[in-house]
Amino acid sequence: MKPTEVSDLMAFVAVAKRRSFRKAAVDLAITPSAISHRIRTLEDRLGVRLLNRTTRSVAPTSAGQRLLKQLHSAFESLEGALDAVNDFRDQPAGTLRLNAPHLAVDVILAPIMKPFLQAYPDIHLEISANDGLVDIVAEGYDAGIRFGERLQQDMIAMKLGPQQRDAIVASPEYFLKNPEPKIPEDLAGHACIGYRFPGGELYAWEFAKGEKEIEIDVQGPLTLDSQRTSLRAASEGLGIANVLESLARPLLNDGRVVRVLDDWCPSYPGLFLYYPSRRRMPSPLRAFVDFTRSLDDMQHLLMGGV
Repeated sequence: MKPTEVSDLMAFVAVAKRRSFRKAAVDLAITPSAISHRIRTLEDRLGVRLLNRTTRSVAPTSAGQRLLKQLHSAFESLEGALDAVNDFRDQPAGTLRLNAPHLAVDVILAPIMKPFLQAYPDIHLEISANDGLVDIVAEGYDAGIRFGERLQQDMIAMKLGPQQRDAIVASPEYFLKNPEPKIPEDLAGHACIGYRFPGGELYAWEFAKGEKEIEIDVQGPLTLDSQRTSLRAASEGLGIANVLESLARPLLNDGRVVRVLDDWCPSYPGLFLYYPSRRRMPSPLRAFVDFTRSLDDMQHLLMGGV
């Protein structure tokens, strides 16, 4: 097979997985027009349309789906062969693409980026922050980070750090003007800072104590889609926020916010690194897994916030 034919196939796989000529072009470090030319060349050579294109979307045809399935196994074998050779290197090398919610980037990835890249200088780390549910295989990521209850099926999962808890917080000044809630129902009438999921759903605050579980549809003048911004708003006296305990801890420690309803906030499964099952794990991902497993202060980092 000629090198140009291999390049055409790589272009097709990139577009089919990313469902975007622009994103595929970024992945392959070429222009979108070059990607488009390679796809047309491949389709002309095969005599069949591989991709359905509109002004808003790109998707494989039936023929394209069949080819993609075959090429996935072939390219995975090639990647495994190259990775096997990479085992002879003194250091793992290549690109590691991770997908994680903004919160996980803040509390997990940000503290370990520097030590990881210092330990593996030949690895290029690419992190995409996305609070929505992402198909990491279809989007071309090596691994993702999510809370335990939101993990994709058929994935290998590795726990990162301890269990987590929520913290209900507001500024001391807020509680000089408003009574502290003693039970979740007391939140009625308070200026609560709402959280909206990426899909558009408003989060109902969840509480539990003993056998009792309750959800509160909070009300207030402000709704955000970021826990970090919610925490800042709470520290500035705009209302009561529900955020991750590890994110709030630095502000709790220095008194910028105070905590209420602590006994109504139970622990829940924490964050997990997850990735697809493969016969050979890419060396950058294997290095990251080994690094996080051996990091003695991982729990300290997660418990210490950012």
